[in-house]
Amino acid sequence: MIPAMPATATSSRQARKARQARQVSSAALRFGRLAAMGVVAVLILIAGVWGSWGSAQYVMLTKGRERGTVEVTRCGADTCTGPYTPLSSGSPARERVVIEHTAAVRKGRTYTVVVKPGTGDVVRSGPAGVLYSWVPMGGALLLASVVVAGGLRRTRVAWVLAGSGVALLTAAFVTI
Repeated sequence: MIPAMPATATSSRQARKARQARQVSSAALRFGRLAAMGVVAVLILIAGVWGSWGSAQYVMLTKGRERGTVEVTRCGADTCTGPYTPLSSGSPARERVVIEHTAAVRKGRTYTVVVKPGTGDVVRSGPAGVLYSWVPMGGALLLASVVVAGGLRRTRVAWVLAGSGVALLTAAFVTI
């Protein structure tokens, strides 16, 4: 016959198992929160690169592209137009090209530009064009810093992300 265990030993063993189960579930919730917030932060940064790369590819990878200047003569709500004067060999002069109307473009000014292949659209080039094309990434860095600080509890990394975003946005503002 097996001797019966005292009631206190059984209850302490059950309490220990219950504590271990709570610790395991707490760790699983912590891991789930970290994984979810990590995915959100990475998706924000990917969206920033995606939003920036649409114009940054033309500004940064200029080899073989048509480069020139545009004198802005007319501006509408979303776009500005003007004559294009080529600077690169093999690039024909155009009477009218279209550039996006932003804070970086003003009527009556001349800008160095790169022509988007197969279109009459141009994007601003040079240091101002590079920095301006990466403005969406600067915003994504700022937004990701909030997620990293609040969701991942990584304040140093969040400060680095926020500082990078502020530096990028400030540099773009100053060069424009």
